[in-house]
Order: sequence, then C-alpha cells, then structure tokens
Amino acid sequence: MPKSKSKPVDHRGSLSLLGRSEANLPSAPSADILETFENRYPHRDYLIRFDAEDFTSLCPITKQPDFATLQIEYVAGRRCIETKSLKFYLASYRNCAAFNEEVANRILDDLVKACAPRRMTVLGRFASRGGIQVSVEASHSAAVDRQRRK
Repeated sequence: MPKSKSKPVDHRGSLSLLGRSEANLPSAPSADILETFENRYPHRDYLIRFDAEDFTSLCPITKQPDFATLQIEYVAGRRCIETKSLKFYLASYRNCAAFNEEVANRILDDLVKACAPRRMTVLGRFASRGGIQVSVEASHSAAVDRQRRK
C-alpha cells in the first residue's frame, strides 16, 4: 500500500483563480472555467461532495430565475476539482436559459470532461413552480462507459 506523502504540494502554478481576490465572474458556462489538481490518493476510492445551496439559472421560456440546491458527489480519478473554479463555473449559470434537466446534465458533462472521475452524480433540487418541485439526478460511471464502448 503506498505511503502518504508528508510534504505539502504547491499547486499554485497550475491554478489561476485560487488566491486571487479579483472576481470577474464568467458570463456563460464553459468547462474551460473548471480547474483541477492532482489527486494524491488515486489508489483509494473516497467520496468528495460539494453542496451549492444558492444555484440559479433562467427558465428558457419565461426568463424567470430557477433556484436550486445542487449536490455534486464524485470519486476522483487522477484529478480533483478545485473549489473556487467550481464556484465561478456554477455562478456562470445565472444568466443561462436552460431547462432544469439540461442544467444538471450539462454540469455533469463539463465536470466529467474536466476531471475524468471514476464516478460522479449531480443532483439538482429545483424550487417549486406551480406547486411542482423538480429534482434531476444525472450520473456518470467510468466503468459503465468502458463497457458501452466494447
């Protein structure tokens, strides 16, 4: 079993947002906003969870805001998602008009593209509209994807 390294790793060279105070939020969602860093424990499955309680996007028909709580869970492969870049990425949806189902699936696709996790789930719990609450759960599994390609 590999030993844990005790020497801290300086990731600042590969991360452009972390440690910077200026806040220019992106105007549109793009996987290019997401930054990653090396997973120092790629030999182990461990769950990483992000909870975003103030997510907003726009209804594509009415252009009214859709409020949601997002939960993102993943088991990292070789890369982990840097939190500040995720915050900027999610904030870029504030002016994005898309149905709730599209939002959850697009976030999953962009995050998978950025870090190639072993497994990932994006759960969006959108605020009630007209007495109906919508929850969308989109999942990715690298093992299932490999099987489909065979």
